[in-house]
Amino acid sequence: MRGFRIAGNIVLNFASAAPSVVKSIRQRDLLNTWLRLYARQQIAPAVWEYQPARLEEELSDLIYYTVDASTPVPRLTIQSEGTRISSAYGHTGKGVLLDDYLGPRLAPFVMPVYQECVARGLPVYSVADVDDIYGRIVAYERLLLPFQTGGHVCHVIASVKTFCEDGGFEIKNLMRGNDALPRPKLRAVIDRDLFHRTPGRIATAEIVEFADQPDPGITTEIVELN
Repeated sequence: MRGFRIAGNIVLNFASAAPSVVKSIRQRDLLNTWLRLYARQQIAPAVWEYQPARLEEELSDLIYYTVDASTPVPRLTIQSEGTRISSAYGHTGKGVLLDDYLGPRLAPFVMPVYQECVARGLPVYSVADVDDIYGRIVAYERLLLPFQTGGHVCHVIASVKTFCEDGGFEIKNLMRGNDALPRPKLRAVIDRDLFHRTPGRIATAEIVEFADQPDPGITTEIVELN
């Protein structure tokens, strides 16, 4: 199943995906913490409940936003900004509306991704290729996590990771350093398999079959764990 969102004359398609679409281990950890909170009532949690492990190690790659849903198109305001992301955009943006911070060149490609996250109340993951100032191709991976209070999404946390297959790259002015626009590779709403199972544990009522008994006269035993 696919969805779409229109940005001016640009139609942005969104795939339907499971959490496994996220490749970064750190982003998967952030997503798994969100999923554990979501699983309680099948709704986005409040932002103050969200306390992932090793959060301090991720702060330079996280951006916090508040969401004003009182307008026809929700408005996001930057509340904090990691140092690496500030460098990628060339300046800090705390207290600035996201669409103003992005500018007219980037906003049509970026804002619909945030708007889809707010509208669906679900994580949205996107990957785009961008060129650094030396022409090296850098993968820009963005995970958006929504948080709600009173039935409305009022906060979004963005985790941004950058990766270059050639090794090192220049993060400074990555998003504004040349005339080439980001080249989207994937836009996905994470709306399938919205649960998190701790690795190595067996779920309640799962069937376990013990086979290959040493005595051929002993029948296979089925044990139900409750």
